[in-house]
Amino acid sequence: MLCEKMTYKEALEYIKSFRLFGIKPGLERIGALCEGIGNVQDELKIVHVAGTNGKGSTSTMIANALSQADFKVGLFTSPYVLDFRERFVVDGQMIGKSELVSCLKQIKKVVEDLPEELLPTEFELITALAFLYFHKSKCDIVVLEVGLGGRYDSTNIIKKPLISLLTSISLDHSDVLGSTLEQIAYEKAGIIKEGVPLVSYPFQTPEVLDLIKDFANEKASKLSLPETIKLEICEEDISGSRFSYKRMELILPMLGRHMVYNAITAICALQLLDEFGYTVKDEHIKAALAKTKMPGRQEVEVDEPILIFDGGHNEESAQVLSDTIKKLLKGKRILALCCMMADKDYETYLKILTPRIDSFIATSIDLPRALPAEKLAEAASKYCKEVRSIKNAEKAFEASKALCGREDVLLVCGSFYFISQLKTFINLN
Repeated sequence: MLCEKMTYKEALEYIKSFRLFGIKPGLERIGALCEGIGNVQDELKIVHVAGTNGKGSTSTMIANALSQADFKVGLFTSPYVLDFRERFVVDGQMIGKSELVSCLKQIKKVVEDLPEELLPTEFELITALAFLYFHKSKCDIVVLEVGLGGRYDSTNIIKKPLISLLTSISLDHSDVLGSTLEQIAYEKAGIIKEGVPLVSYPFQTPEVLDLIKDFANEKASKLSLPETIKLEICEEDISGSRFSYKRMELILPMLGRHMVYNAITAICALQLLDEFGYTVKDEHIKAALAKTKMPGRQEVEVDEPILIFDGGHNEESAQVLSDTIKKLLKGKRILALCCMMADKDYETYLKILTPRIDSFIATSIDLPRALPAEKLAEAASKYCKEVRSIKNAEKAFEASKALCGREDVLLVCGSFYFISQLKTFINLN
């Protein structure tokens, strides 16, 4: 039992204590929790974002543009990389430690009165905290990223968002969402609400797009897709992309063509929001994209060697990363430092990415889910000639840097948990 004078550290420990409940699909627990805090989510104006890849970057671009247009914007995303408070942002600023504690104390009182069968999971607790914080902050609009899936994700307790948005959908979390692309798309499409406008990433696979269209028709939800015919990518390098879209000349300091596609998906959503009184001008979009960066998403640090951090862990992430290496890092020697979770499809990830790698170092972190370094190295050795394993992640990073020449590229990849731990280590040194 925590005292009334809860510290920030105690607040984090309290939140972590709910991990023992794991992942439990369903809206009963979040419903009870939200009722206890007055169903404040029903008073929020929300853009609801689901998908497999690109949720965080697309959500951040939308939020940044709305902030540029002088709206007060709440942004809820996951996972965080360096600071737990990255999940809860208002106008680009993380929630304050005292504000987090204040919100959590209110939620804790509700939890204490819940029967055992309605005790929330960690993510449900976090979702309720986000709703309460954004409500207290009097946000004009909230960009709300789904945690897992869509249909039974705790964020889907909301009744009627302004817009629903689906980013790129691919295979991931198959143990929870289903083993086929159609099953996973079915769960993601569960955020589509009756009569609510829907935006989709422009390059969904045909079977996914067909399913999305069926859901949209069933819910009388008008589907909008970015107009790719009006997109021209003018320049790409490791600093990002310069492109034109609908007569706008735009710069995006994020690596990879997929980020451009995420950007035009965000623009499509922003243009729909004009119908609800949220007018965002071209100059707001330009300024927002120019300042959008996402830690751990093909994040580049221009150094000697060049460092690229990418926490993607599924088939599509591997393909996007492989394409980036092929297009933008041609002729460079690539050394990968990789850590992956055992419950991910690491075999497929490695099969796609590792042939692009000149030297591969497998490592691991102190998490029950983490794949042992030796096992990861064994899997990678099927596709890369130069493979070794170093159990300790920090030592592996130092060894990797030592093996790189000044013109080489060190790719740190495979897990956001790994990126988070390693970046913390780097910042402390």
